[in-house]
Amino acid sequence: MASSSTGSGTSSGGSLDTTLQKSGSEGDLQQHVEMDQRKRKRMLSNRESARRSRMRKQKHLDELMDQVTQIRKENSQILTSVNLTTQHYLHIESENSILRAQMEELNNRLQSSILAEKLLYYLN
Repeated sequence: MASSSTGSGTSSGGSLDTTLQKSGSEGDLQQHVEMDQRKRKRMLSNRESARRSRMRKQKHLDELMDQVTQIRKENSQILTSVNLTTQHYLHIESENSILRAQMEELNNRLQSSILAEKLLYYLN
């Protein structure tokens, strides 16, 4: 009987140990599941954060490209304006040169005319 109670005690004890091991295993498994869930949640959160970061970066890049386009357009308009102003200046400068030459010619004629008049006055 002692041996049967020992056998059944051992058997019960073994069963209890197995239950505790299962319980410990289940606890470990539960911890692993929770850790995996947290990892997965963190990974998804990181992916979403990275996606938002890429979107912000792309938006900033698009804004910069729009700004480049706008500045190039303004630069082109300014360059056109400068070229037109330069052409206008050169045209006016050319007209001024012609007018100066004409003025010089008219002054010379006037001086000649005055001289001729004085000469005639003194001769008469």
